[in-house]
Amino acid sequence: MVGFLFFLFGLFVTLGMCFVAARSDFRGFRIPNMVSVVIIGAFALSFGILTLTGQREVFFRPLGTHLGASFLVLMVTMAMFALKQLGAGDSKFATAVALWVGLPGLVPFLFYMALSGGVVAGISLYLRKHKVVENPKEGSWIDVAQKGGGSVRYGIAIAIGAWAAFLFQGYFTPANWGKMF
Repeated sequence: MVGFLFFLFGLFVTLGMCFVAARSDFRGFRIPNMVSVVIIGAFALSFGILTLTGQREVFFRPLGTHLGASFLVLMVTMAMFALKQLGAGDSKFATAVALWVGLPGLVPFLFYMALSGGVVAGISLYLRKHKVVENPKEGSWIDVAQKGGGSVRYGIAIAIGAWAAFLFQGYFTPANWGKMF
């Protein structure tokens, strides 16, 4: 029971941080470093408690698969950052989320993140062409998109990818929750 409560705490803290990151990226093109730090801390706490209670196998794989997924995402996103295709905050945020999904959840995470990113990019193009919002908040994603800015708010896509990967991993499945008791 204790392990389950810590897992839920870590999961909902992570999902809350995904919302904070998406909102911050939407409003001001910035994802605070604290978001990634809190997500990593929530993972460490959840993984550690579930390991100590002998319930790690219900939701998590061996630590190496989680670290491997995180390292792989870090290397790819650092390369994208170097090529100016992704922001540093996006890179750190995606790396922290990859720690939660591990290698088994990496494909769904990246798939839904890319799919969501395409939708966000399409909306940006639509806003640039049609300027549907009369007085957007200065500096917001809508404001920049309507003025012709070419950057995509990928924090939103990473957050959606995280939610989808968590669903795929079975983090919200009552059958898995029942195994914790």
